[in-house]
Amino acid sequence: MTFNTREEAGRRLVERLIQYRGDPAAIILSLPRGGVAVGYQVSLGLHLPLDVFIARKLGAPDNPEYALGAVGETGTIYLNPDAIAAYNLSSQEIEDLAQAQQQEVARRQVLYRQGRQLPTLIDRTVILVDDGIATGSTFFASAKSIKHLKPRRLIGAIPVGPVETIQEARRQVDELVVLATPDPFWAVGNHYIDFAQVSDRDVVEYLKLAEESLLEWKERTHSSTA
Repeated sequence: MTFNTREEAGRRLVERLIQYRGDPAAIILSLPRGGVAVGYQVSLGLHLPLDVFIARKLGAPDNPEYALGAVGETGTIYLNPDAIAAYNLSSQEIEDLAQAQQQEVARRQVLYRQGRQLPTLIDRTVILVDDGIATGSTFFASAKSIKHLKPRRLIGAIPVGPVETIQEARRQVDELVVLATPDPFWAVGNHYIDFAQVSDRDVVEYLKLAEESLLEWKERTHSSTA
C-alpha cells in the first residue's frame, strides 16, 4: 500500500478509528514532525483535540541515524536491547545522549505548545499517531511515557511499518490500528509518493487549524441542539 501524502494516510486511519468520533474522553497525540500531518486529519475526521507528544531518537555515537532508543518528553527512556548490547554503552553514556536530546525536546515544547502544558491524560483515551514506524524507538518511548501518565486506554494509529516492529508495537498499547505492513520494508518514506519534510512552522499551523476546526464543530453542534 502506498499513500499519496501523510494527510491521505490520516484520512484512511479515520475509517478505522470511527468508534472514537466525538468521544469527550479522547485526545490525539501526534509525534512531530511528520506524525502531526497525519494526526491533523485524524483530528478533523474524529472531532477530537490534537496535541503533540515529543520524543527524540538516541542516535549511536558513530551513526546518529541508528537508533539506540529514544527519550520521551516526560524523561522516560526506551532502549533497544539489541542496539545497546551491540554498542556496550555505560549508563552514563546513555544518560549523556538522553540529556543532549532533552534540550531539543524542551525547545519543541516551547515552540509547539506556546506556553501550554501537556494535557492531563489521567483516565483519558489517548490515540498516539505517527506517519509510520521503522525501528519504532520514538513510538515505544512515547507509549512508555504516556502509560506512566495513567490514561484509561492507549491506542496506537500507524499508517505503515515492518511486521516485526508492528508486532512489538501491539504489545506496547491497548489497541493498534495499522494500515500496511509491507515486506520487505525499507523506510517509511518509501511508502509515500509525497514525503516532503514537515517544518516546525507546519506543526504549529496544524495544531492551530485543528483547534479552530474543533471549536467550530462544537459551536455548530451546540447551536443545532440548543
